[in-house]
Amino acid sequence: MPAHFSERTFGFLRQLAVNNDREWFADHKNAYEEAVKGPMLRFIADFAPELRRISAHFVADPRPVGGSLFRIQRDIRFAKDKQPYKTHAAAQFRHSAGKDVHAPGFYLHLAPGEVFAGAGIWHPDSTTLAAIRSAIVARSAAWKRSVERPPFAEQCRLSGESLQRPPRGFDPDHPLVEDLKRKDFIAVVDLSEAQATSGDFLARFVESCRATLPLVRFLCRALELPC
Repeated sequence: MPAHFSERTFGFLRQLAVNNDREWFADHKNAYEEAVKGPMLRFIADFAPELRRISAHFVADPRPVGGSLFRIQRDIRFAKDKQPYKTHAAAQFRHSAGKDVHAPGFYLHLAPGEVFAGAGIWHPDSTTLAAIRSAIVARSAAWKRSVERPPFAEQCRLSGESLQRPPRGFDPDHPLVEDLKRKDFIAVVDLSEAQATSGDFLARFVESCRATLPLVRFLCRALELPC
């Protein structure tokens, strides 16, 4: 399969990082459409049948607006950093029961020097977080199997923010207290620009998603979602 992404994809993102203003972006919008947005939408469309083979409960939506592709524009209403554009391209393939980026799902991130596949749940609300932590306590052996056995243990690393102290209502001496302190439950598979611009990147991304499945399935069961 021809590569979806190219050196132009990362070249545009590098230029955007040093020209992060609306006038420059307006002058280079066609380059963004051709080098970044278009390739991402094609990747999402080609990933859709592969995702269905992984699970019928996750969605790859190639619509240019309202689909799996994240907008390049940043929400700066309450941010100290007023740069108007993200300097990465990203897509989330979330659970069909989810309504926003805080739902369980798979994720692709492309930035110069930072390419990775992700999976899990980012910044869940307090109710969801409590359900996941309670599942770790109730099914500790299943949690350990999910994150300590191959292929997860060989290809993935757990990432995200954690509390400084054990969460209220949970045993501070629990053997999995470091996992109970997590605020995000995310698996990351580190990739590279060279891999992203190769013809087998879609297959590599599919393999990465399959490696993260034990975590995704544990989270779905904790939240009583089909997976």
